[in-house]
Amino acid sequence: MFEWARENVPLLTALCSVVALAAVFGAVGGAIPSAVLPRASDAALAAIPHFNAAVSATAIATILFGWRAISRGNVRRHRALMLTSFGLFVAFLAAYLYRLIHVGTAEFPGPETAYTYLYLPFLGIHILLAIACVPFVFHALLLAATRPYEELYHTRHAQVGLVAAVLWLISFTMGIGVYVMLYHAF
Repeated sequence: MFEWARENVPLLTALCSVVALAAVFGAVGGAIPSAVLPRASDAALAAIPHFNAAVSATAIATILFGWRAISRGNVRRHRALMLTSFGLFVAFLAAYLYRLIHVGTAEFPGPETAYTYLYLPFLGIHILLAIACVPFVFHALLLAATRPYEELYHTRHAQVGLVAAVLWLISFTMGIGVYVMLYHAF
């Protein structure tokens, strides 16, 4: 099984990406009924955006520290930080989708002009980058999971990981910007 995974990283990347994005689009599109999940208290649901902003800020730090670790040749620390980043991403996504299924999307509280010319373009770019980073993240992780680190130097792990990290950093940062616009700026 492991050898099959090693030889089929692109296929596994595609499958993982499709499953992850299907869950997101299913939740956004209302295809996942709220009755399938127990409902948390209103206070817990209201706390999720703040929790996710903290998770995003922490993920930004772990990605940057992971990048720094690999640039210094510390593979073990890089691996731990990148796995932590992925775990934070999963926690963020689970909390976001849970809230989305139970509450729906947040209404922009600011003026129509800010909504049209600031918030929507910013949100659109954030969403596009978040979608685009998914296959890069999975591909980098799957390459790392199916090979000893010495072999990673003979793969596209470094190039794919760089793209993943950059997209991930921008997306998480813009996500915090969306949070600030929704809950603090207006």
